[in-house]
Amino acid sequence: MIAEAQRLQSVQEYYFSKKLQEIANMKTDIPIISLGIGSPDLQPHPSVIEELINSSQSGINGYQSYRGILEMREAMATFYKKQFDVIANPATEILPLMGSKEGIMHISMAFLNEGDKVLIPNPGYPTYTSVTELVQAEPLYYNLKNENDWLPDFEQLEKLAEQKPKLMWINYPHMPTGAKAPKDVLKKLVDFAKQHQILIINDNPYSFILNDEPTSILSIDGAKDCCIELNSLSKTFNIAGWRIGMVIGNEQFINSILKVKSNMDSGMNFAIQKAAAKALLVDDSWYEELTKIYSERRKVIWEIADLLHVKYNPKAVGMFIWAKLPEGQQDDKAFIDEILNKQKIFITPGSIFGNNGKGFIRFSLCAPLEKLIEVKNRLNA
Repeated sequence: MIAEAQRLQSVQEYYFSKKLQEIANMKTDIPIISLGIGSPDLQPHPSVIEELINSSQSGINGYQSYRGILEMREAMATFYKKQFDVIANPATEILPLMGSKEGIMHISMAFLNEGDKVLIPNPGYPTYTSVTELVQAEPLYYNLKNENDWLPDFEQLEKLAEQKPKLMWINYPHMPTGAKAPKDVLKKLVDFAKQHQILIINDNPYSFILNDEPTSILSIDGAKDCCIELNSLSKTFNIAGWRIGMVIGNEQFINSILKVKSNMDSGMNFAIQKAAAKALLVDDSWYEELTKIYSERRKVIWEIADLLHVKYNPKAVGMFIWAKLPEGQQDDKAFIDEILNKQKIFITPGSIFGNNGKGFIRFSLCAPLEKLIEVKNRLNA
């Protein structure tokens, strides 16, 4: 038998990969309703679908540029200037990705050597840890706590900096908690990175979901010297399955990432790139409609949370509702499994995002109102 690589000994199959298969194998008398995954169920803008259809009939089916077509990079630059007041050169400072998740691996491979240390939020997106371990670097977890509004503790960061980390992952608006980072906190992070020669990556896919103040770390003066930003079209434009993301940063950083990416894929489908460019240039009515739909869903999720006696922050933003279990309860996995087995409703346990998520659960807004009402009915039965 051929043994798997040693690097896999510290990495498990992704939680949702296992859990969704477990749910698929469950024999139930009623359909399971999932409030677990942040996969938008809404449709893209009609003009985006039209562009995809038209461009798919263009006869262009060959390999595309590793940097992406210029039209899409220019649309990404226009999007960043309009939405964040960030100027990025589409020729040198923007690199399209097959989803921003791909970028986590590319960035890690571009900048980390074996044994390098990486600052990772706790709680945070599990892929930051798994990719760090796959490239045989070492995670250093920094705490995000409810009592500090899920923002970094700079005293702890200074202590961790003594171990000379090379990269730092941040993610604001934050997943899973929905916390926002004020500009003064982003500025402190930029100053921290410069002082300790750390490259910060802000993973920023949730800025336009129930958030009236979209922010990019690259809007902070001097951030391009020590920061890059990942973004994605999945959540904002309802095209998660198309796998379109981007990384933005100075030319030196982008060129390093391109060395990895150009050896890992052969470019992105032409029609999808054309449709992505169209999505990035939709008018403000698109964002207003998203806000209207998700606001309606959020109200019902709050009512569901009240039925479960879990506490949430009504000021949180993004695609999820993060809620604390009732007083005295800490086993979030047992809590959600009981609901799954009895009411056939799947909710994400907070502890999969780190031990600071223990005792919390996460609801997704990616379910239509009729399903959310059905969840309420099942809980009231």
